[in-house]
Amino acid sequence: MIEPFETDDPHDRRWAQGIDGLLGRFNGAGILEAADAHAARRIQDLAAEPDDEVGLAVALAVRGLRHGSVCLDLSSTTAEPLPDAVTWPASGWADRVAASRVAQAGVVRVEDGLLYLDRYWREECQVRDDLVARLALPPPLVDEERLSALAPVLFPEGYDEQRAAALAAARQWTTVLTGGPGTGKTTAVAGLLALLADQSDRPQRIALAAPTGKAAARLQEAVRAALGEVAFAGHAEAVGEPIAQTLHRLLGWRRGSRNRFRHDRRNRLPHDVIVVDETSMVSLTMMARLVEAVRSDCRLVFVGDPDQLASVEAGAVLADLVAGLRARSVSPVSTLQTSHRFGREINRLAEAVRDGDADAAIDLLAAGGEHLELLDAADPAVLAGLRERLVRHAVLLRDAAASGDAAGATDLLDQHRLLCAHRDGPWGVGHWNRVVERALAERTGLPIGDGWGQEWYAGRPLLLTSNDYGLDLFNGDTGVVIASAGGVRAAIAVPRGHRDLATSRLTDVETMHAMTVHKSQGSQTAEVTVLLPPDDSRLLTRELLYTALTRAERKVTVVATPDAVRLAVRRPAQRASGLAARLAG
Repeated sequence: MIEPFETDDPHDRRWAQGIDGLLGRFNGAGILEAADAHAARRIQDLAAEPDDEVGLAVALAVRGLRHGSVCLDLSSTTAEPLPDAVTWPASGWADRVAASRVAQAGVVRVEDGLLYLDRYWREECQVRDDLVARLALPPPLVDEERLSALAPVLFPEGYDEQRAAALAAARQWTTVLTGGPGTGKTTAVAGLLALLADQSDRPQRIALAAPTGKAAARLQEAVRAALGEVAFAGHAEAVGEPIAQTLHRLLGWRRGSRNRFRHDRRNRLPHDVIVVDETSMVSLTMMARLVEAVRSDCRLVFVGDPDQLASVEAGAVLADLVAGLRARSVSPVSTLQTSHRFGREINRLAEAVRDGDADAAIDLLAAGGEHLELLDAADPAVLAGLRERLVRHAVLLRDAAASGDAAGATDLLDQHRLLCAHRDGPWGVGHWNRVVERALAERTGLPIGDGWGQEWYAGRPLLLTSNDYGLDLFNGDTGVVIASAGGVRAAIAVPRGHRDLATSRLTDVETMHAMTVHKSQGSQTAEVTVLLPPDDSRLLTRELLYTALTRAERKVTVVATPDAVRLAVRRPAQRASGLAARLAG
C-alpha cells in the first residue's frame, strides 16, 4: 500500500533537490523520497537509460526495499490510488522495463511481473537453490529403535507436539519449527539435541544462534533450563552446554563488511547441528549468507513465529519458508499449536490478532480481567496515567541503582516495559523517554536527561544498539547505570546475572524508559504496555500488535483508540517477495 508522506517543511530531507521529470513529480507528490529518486536517476545516467518510466520503476523498487519488500510487483502497484498530480505509466510497463538498458546492464531483473534489483534477485534464487538442494538429499541415517525408545522418555505425556517435531527434525537435514510464544519450541529443540547426541558415538558440534545478542542469550538460557528438566536427567550431559551466539558471530564477522563473512560456500561451518532462533527477524541477505555456509551433512533447524514482525531489513524469510515449504509434497515444516505460557486471556487475544478477528480482539480487551486492559488513548487522563506509571517505575529503578543494588535494578528492568510503534513524534520512544527523564529530574531534584548534560545518571535504563565483539556485547542487550564508590558504572544484564562495565566502554546506547516493538523482539517482560499511534500511521499492522502482545508474560495493557486496534488487526504487513513461490515450485 502506497501512502504519500506529508510535510510543510521545504527543507525536509525527503524532498529531492535537482530532480526533475517523472521522478521529480512523484517526489513532489510524496510517493518517492529523495534517496529513492537520486538512486534511480544515478542508475539511469550510468546505464544511459532515456525512459523516465524505467527510472520510476527503479525508484519504486528502491522505495520498496526501505519498506521491507525484496521486489516490486508492477501489476499490483499500478492498481494503487495516486494523488491527482501524478498517474501510473500505461500498460506494458513491465515489458518496457524488462527491455530497458538498465535491465540489459544487469542492474534490475523482471520475472513474472516482479521487478528486482539484481542483488536481491540473486539472493532469493540462491536461498531457493540451496534449500531445495538440501531437501533433495537422502535423509540422514538414524537408529530408529533408539529414537523410538528415547523419545517418550524426553517427551512424556502432554508433550506430544514437541515429541513429533523433534522426531521429524532428527530424520531430516532441514527443519522449520514454528509456533507462538509458550508453545514449547525450546523444549522440542532441547529434546532434538538429546536425541541426536544419543545417536552419535562422539560429541555433537552444536551451534545455537539468533539475529541479536539478546535473543541469543535468551535461547541459551532457555535451552539450558529445558535440559535441566527431570525428563532429561542422564541425557543432558551428552548434549553439553552449547553456547548461543549471534548469526554475525557464528558466520565470522569480517571488519569493514556488513554482508560478507569468514564462513561461506568455500569455507563451510564445521557444525553437526545449527539451530537458528527468532528466524522471523532474519533478513533475506543474512539467510543467503547462512545457508551457503552450512555443510550438507549438518542438520539445520529454523525456529520462530512467522506471525511476528519480519526483519527491519528486506525480506519476510520465515513466513516465506513456511508458505513455500508447506506447499511441497514432503514438507519440513512442523508447527506447535498449544501455548502454555500466558494467562488464558493474553493467549486468546494474540490468536484473535493473528487470525485478523478485530471484533474478538476488541471484545477480549474490553472485557479486561487479570491479564488484559484497554485504555483509550484519546482520553488525556489515560496518557497522564501512563506517564505516572512510567515515572513510578523509573523512581524505583533510580532508588535501586543509587543504592548500588545492580541485581535489583536489572531485575526491575524486566518487570514492566512501554512498547511504541514509532521512534519519533508524540507516540514515539524519543518523546516518552524525554517525558520520563524530565519528571524524574523534577522528583529527584537532580540535573539528568536532555538539556542538563548529565547523560550517565544512576537509574538510567540502557539499550545497546550495536554489536561490540571485543566486549562480547550485542545489539538488543539491556542494562542500568549503577552508582558505585568511584562514580557510576553500567550493569549489563546477562543470563543468570549481570556484567559490570565502565560507562566509557559503551558506545552505541540509548535510554530505555520506552522502546520500539521491533527492538523488543526476542525478549520477554512481566508486564507490557503497548502504545499504539493514531489510525493514520502506516506502522499500525497486525504483526506489530501481535509481536507487542506476545512480549508479555503476565499482563498486557493496550493504550489505543478502538479504531486503532481494529485497523491494526485488519491490516497485515505487506512485503513483496517471490521466495515462497520459488520454494513451492
